[in-house]
Amino acid sequence: MTKKEIAKRYALFIISLFFSAIGVAFTKHGELGVSPISSVANVLSCKYDFLSIGVWLIIWNCILILGQILILRKKFQLIQLLQIPLSFLFGYFTDFGMWLVSGIPIDLYFMKLLMVVIGIVILGFGISLSVIANVIMNSGEAFVKAISDTTHKQFGNIKIAFDVSCVIIAILLSLVLFNFSIEGTREGTIISALLTGAVVKFFNRILQKPISTLLTV
Repeated sequence: MTKKEIAKRYALFIISLFFSAIGVAFTKHGELGVSPISSVANVLSCKYDFLSIGVWLIIWNCILILGQILILRKKFQLIQLLQIPLSFLFGYFTDFGMWLVSGIPIDLYFMKLLMVVIGIVILGFGISLSVIANVIMNSGEAFVKAISDTTHKQFGNIKIAFDVSCVIIAILLSLVLFNFSIEGTREGTIISALLTGAVVKFFNRILQKPISTLLTV
C-alpha cells in the first residue's frame, strides 16, 4: 500500500471509531443496556458516575490491551500500541455522543427501545467501516484475536465466548455493587448481541466495494 492509501485507511478507522462511539451513546441513553463488550464499563459508570462512560471505556480498553500484552508477550507487535490513543479517542467520542443525545426524551419504553435499535445500526455502520479500513483492530477484537492465535481456536468461537464472558462479568459486578440487583445490563444488551453482527454484514455488503475503490484512488 502507498503512504496515501495508508493515511486514508487510518482516517477511515478514526471515522469508524466516531460512529461506533455514537452508537454506544445511543444505546447507553436508552437505559436498556449496551453492547456486550461495553457492558462492564457501563455497569461501572452506573455505580461510579464521577467518571463518565467514556472514561470507563478508556480504562476497560486499556485493560484489554494489557491483556493482549500478557497473552502474546514477545509476539505482541508494537504497532498495536496505537490502540491506546485510539481508545482515548473512542472514549472522548462516546462522551460527545452522550452530550449529543442527552436531550432526547426516553420517558416511554418505546423510545428506550428505539434508542437501542438506532444505536445498533450506527454501531454496526461504524464497525463495518473499521473492517473496510483494515489497518488495526479495536482493543476488544484484538484481545479476542490474541486468544485465538495463542490457543489456535476459531476467532468466531472465541468472540462468542468473550462476549458472553463480558456480560457475565457485568452481571456479577452489578450484583456486588448494587446489593444483588442487576443494573446496566438488560434486554438491550441481548438485542445488541443478536443484531449487531447482521447489521455489520449488511453495511459491509453495500459499502465494501465503493469505499475500497476510494481508498485506492
